[in-house]
Amino acid sequence: MLELITSGGLANMVSITASVNLNGVAIATAVVAGVGLFIGLFLGFAAKTFEVEVDEREVKVRELLPGANCGGCGYPGCDGLAAAIAKGEAPVNACPVANSKAHAAIAEIMGMSIEETEKMVAYVKCSGTCDKTQVKYEYYGVMDCNKAAMVPGKGNKKCTYGCLGFGSCAKACPFGAITIVNGVAVVNKEICTGCTKCVATCPNKIIEMVPYSARHLVACNSQDKGKDTKAACAAGCIGCKLCTKACEYDAISVENNLAHIDYKKCTNCGKCAAVCPVKVIQIENEKVLLKKRA
Repeated sequence: MLELITSGGLANMVSITASVNLNGVAIATAVVAGVGLFIGLFLGFAAKTFEVEVDEREVKVRELLPGANCGGCGYPGCDGLAAAIAKGEAPVNACPVANSKAHAAIAEIMGMSIEETEKMVAYVKCSGTCDKTQVKYEYYGVMDCNKAAMVPGKGNKKCTYGCLGFGSCAKACPFGAITIVNGVAVVNKEICTGCTKCVATCPNKIIEMVPYSARHLVACNSQDKGKDTKAACAAGCIGCKLCTKACEYDAISVENNLAHIDYKKCTNCGKCAAVCPVKVIQIENEKVLLKKRA
């Protein structure tokens, strides 16, 4: 039978085969193109149908936030805060890291006015450095304040209210504003953004937020009676109330054997610090303390 196939017949068979192959490619191409077109139309329809409208104000507010995502505002990062501000669920100055200029710009976007407020910074209420505080035992556990606080007696220092000195606050600070100096955490208020992460981390709750301009600060957190405080730390507040008598502006009070300053009333006259017998009311700012203790 092979002998019966002429060269012309063979050429016709090749032509038919090539034609069939081309038709198959064309069909396959058309099918793929059709499927692609269908998917494209479906995705376009779905995107339009399920589109989530984004508040333009939210986008603008987010651009003004610092992007630190520290959580100091109480929301899950800057995106969460921007959404909350746009919805009117959070104040325009809720971000503790942003400066007053950014707050004013956010207020303008929201069509609101805002009073300029002073920056708040963290302050460690303890001056019980290694040379002033008594130690109950040597601690060889994990170098973490929260772990050490779980040991009976709340750490190895005799004062159970003071700084444990293992640096959990320094590790929690995303801006590097805290340093451990001579067994006590010290905040550099020039770097501190007021995110309050250190406040939440400290197991003894000795870190408080104070106005940036505050010059007189009570460097103690002990609530023991004067005699017990002195036995544990040479730099502790003894609750003598001499500071309250010296203050002419009723800006300082003694509660639970510990002096407290009302910074809204304080004029920084310094009379309370002058009469304090144990010099627990600090006049120097954190930078000076850092240099002295180093």
